[in-house]
Amino acid sequence: MVLLWVVAAALTVYAVSLVFTSNFNMGNLLVWLLAAAVDGFAIWHRPLCAWFSAGAGRVVFWVLAAGALVYAALLVFVGVSGYTHTPTGQEQAVIVLGAGLRGDRPSLLLRYRLDAAYAYAQEHPEVLVITSGGQGRDEWVPEGQAMREYLISKGLPPERVLAESESTSTEENFAFSLEILKAHGMEETTPIAFATNNFHCYRAGRYAAMAGFTQVTTIPAATPLRSVLPCYLREVLALLYYWVFKTSASGPMHAMVGILDLNKRFFYR
Repeated sequence: MVLLWVVAAALTVYAVSLVFTSNFNMGNLLVWLLAAAVDGFAIWHRPLCAWFSAGAGRVVFWVLAAGALVYAALLVFVGVSGYTHTPTGQEQAVIVLGAGLRGDRPSLLLRYRLDAAYAYAQEHPEVLVITSGGQGRDEWVPEGQAMREYLISKGLPPERVLAESESTSTEENFAFSLEILKAHGMEETTPIAFATNNFHCYRAGRYAAMAGFTQVTTIPAATPLRSVLPCYLREVLALLYYWVFKTSASGPMHAMVGILDLNKRFFYR
């Protein structure tokens, strides 16, 4: 019982902190719902346990338990799958996927991606880097432009970093970046890598294949500690959405962005 109250208190403090340290997004919403559920169970655990022990309550309990087990299994999958296709060293280009700006500066989540791409580019000086991301309503400049400036400020030569600044989804990140690569003599069969946070690698790899890339590896960036819980919780929903619809909700599904993601600006900041 003491442990339950400790977990409830910790989740509550964390959920409240997100109100002041992050913008509204699906990941934060899931944390708030989880905190509310745990708090409610801590407060009313006795009547709830009694109800769950018989009749309809028992059925509800097993349904919730099964759902929790599936969700936990998917969380493990999300955590592990990001490290299954790491670079071979033969890649000719790296695509850095956008993840939101703070004004004209990359968000913390995005800086992790950029730093991972920078480290790889430093080790492989022949690699071309494409920074990919359009401009959101609360962003002062296109993400691709700000990302390019960030990498140049860290020391990459300007001629090695190209900005793609029109995309609004992960699918478009790859499709529009492919056009730039073709303009520089590369094709769908050219070995490339993409940089994104570890939890996002699996879905991003699927979207890269949908765009036509046939030789793709991943550069998995770490996830900031403060963002782990919301990012992983919402990635499970995004993964389920992808498996059902095979899309990141651009185009005709754009109206659902505010509910289920799948636009990177709602999920990745």
